[in-house]
Amino acid sequence: MIELRIEHADLDATIDRLAEASPQDELLLRRLKKRRLALRDQITRLENVLDPKEPA
Repeated sequence: MIELRIEHADLDATIDRLAEASPQDELLLRRLKKRRLALRDQITRLENVLDPKEPA
């Protein structure tokens, strides 16, 4: 899970840098944002498996 969090943070930084750049590559930004969202979803699923909120 640590690797996923690191990759998510790296994507965050990359997206921020690209968003500030001129001209912006909108297609690349969209792809990176989709990947970041997929990672966030994957992290959330793993957290729910490792630490369920409801008793089993």
